[in-house]
Amino acid sequence: MGQPLFIGSEIFRHSSYGRWHPLRVPRVSTVMDLSRALGWLPKEQFITAPRAKPKALEAWHTAEYVAALQRVEADQAVTVEDLQRHDIGSVTNPVYPEIYRRPATAAGGSLLAGELLREGGVIYNPPGGTHHGMPDRANGFCYLNDPVLAMLSLRRNGVRRIAYVDIDAHHCDGVAVGFHGDPDCLMISVHEERLWPRTGPLEDDAGGSALNLPVPRGLNDSEMAFIREALIVPQVGAFRPDAVVLLCGADGVEEDPLAHLSMSNNAHWAVVAALMGMAPRLLVLGGGGYNPWSVGRLWTGVWAMLNGHGIPERLPAEAEAVLRALRWENTRRGKSPPEHWFTTLRDAPREGPVRDEIKDRVHVLTQRSAGRLRPTRRIIG
Repeated sequence: MGQPLFIGSEIFRHSSYGRWHPLRVPRVSTVMDLSRALGWLPKEQFITAPRAKPKALEAWHTAEYVAALQRVEADQAVTVEDLQRHDIGSVTNPVYPEIYRRPATAAGGSLLAGELLREGGVIYNPPGGTHHGMPDRANGFCYLNDPVLAMLSLRRNGVRRIAYVDIDAHHCDGVAVGFHGDPDCLMISVHEERLWPRTGPLEDDAGGSALNLPVPRGLNDSEMAFIREALIVPQVGAFRPDAVVLLCGADGVEEDPLAHLSMSNNAHWAVVAALMGMAPRLLVLGGGGYNPWSVGRLWTGVWAMLNGHGIPERLPAEAEAVLRALRWENTRRGKSPPEHWFTTLRDAPREGPVRDEIKDRVHVLTQRSAGRLRPTRRIIG
């Protein structure tokens, strides 16, 4: 299958949603710079993401919505209909200079990944992971839904059974809409309960295609390890997918400002490691994450996992300089970041007891899925 491929773009280096928006922070460029500083991103493993053409986006999004995004980028202004119908120009989905080009580039990377994975392999597209986008409107910082587009691209390239695993702190409401009731898609979402968008309750099975696990605040590494081994790995294994798509949002770590979970980045990396080899194709996407240091360190570690690189105990000077150059404006923690945010990738583990409510919810889901998600013969792979 060859070496894993990394899809990225320079458009993310200076593009920002605005001075006060959570997505004002650099993320993808940090991962690219850190990976190169560590010697982990040679030219032969890097692909510049293409910008998706409007017609390609219309595989799921409406032509009217795609045209509205293009027009708003050109005019840098919205109409009443743009706001009311498409939620373009709201507080959460603001107008900014690259409002079309940036999400279209992330989507282009995910569409390309579906093509490149036709014969198998591993691809990392950290710009991707915009799982809230809806067909005709922006939603939750997401103007387009590149996970849905990636999965449709996989389907067009001969892949039938897809396991979609989402460990972002927020529920994947857009993906759930896209694959509701699809018998050849298994969606597993582990997300903080009662956190926006407040969808994905335990009883919601998305027409038989989803296992939703809302978790209480303070989820620790031990609890995620339990979920990984008791729910994610056995369910994906029983489904026998032709491809696994993992959305590895970084907002579940303790330092994230928008969620209330307490994991270290070790928990995310362990999920990545567990899913490797469970299907002939693996696509890993980014997602949420709003602390520039925790996102950059976590997502760089994901690339290390995919390549089998060891995590150094202390970063070399060039990599440390990347982290010391980051800024997190208008936040208290950004004024005095702890030293290990500069010198390490790996967090200290955040282990603890596994609460009964988590065990009970996992039991409910495993009982519900028994006998329903039966494997069928793969078409290819």
